[in-house]
Amino acid sequence: MVSWTDLLLPAAASTGLVFVASSLVHMVFQWHKPDYRALASEDATRQAIRSGHPTPGQYVMPHCGDMKQSAEPAMQAKYQEGPNAVLYVGPNGPPAMGKLLGAWVMYSFVLSLAAGYVAKSALPADAPYLTVFQAVGAAAFLGYAGQAASDSIWKFKPWIVTFRSMVDGLLYAALTAGAFAWLWQ
Repeated sequence: MVSWTDLLLPAAASTGLVFVASSLVHMVFQWHKPDYRALASEDATRQAIRSGHPTPGQYVMPHCGDMKQSAEPAMQAKYQEGPNAVLYVGPNGPPAMGKLLGAWVMYSFVLSLAAGYVAKSALPADAPYLTVFQAVGAAAFLGYAGQAASDSIWKFKPWIVTFRSMVDGLLYAALTAGAFAWLWQ
């Protein structure tokens, strides 16, 4: 039986480490700055999207209701002329950074708890540092980076963006693994 209280301190430590590392990655080193490009006609594009009154959510264009429709000549023409895009629309107004950062901290904490749970379920209490590091690190890497490739396959995300996200995931997984291995009991 895994004691969740044994996971709290290393999960909190790893969450703090991941938060600091992600802040450095994004704000100091700006590793992801080239991931986002501006459209040449951003204002016209914004106006066109705004005229459709989209609510926050995920959109695809051209939109195809089912596979049968995708074979129709009109839909094939839309695919050919493009653009083919996945669009995420958020709420209007400046980004609520406090809320977003709070969600990132909670996600990191829950992910750390889950990675620690996997290791605690599989390893003895006296497992060596490297064994704990490997088990927690593998589980954490899947949590931080496991979805990234799927977005490049299905949502047109450039592979270089996916690569950078997976490097981030590797860093966050190593910090999580290190915290758990150090505080293992």
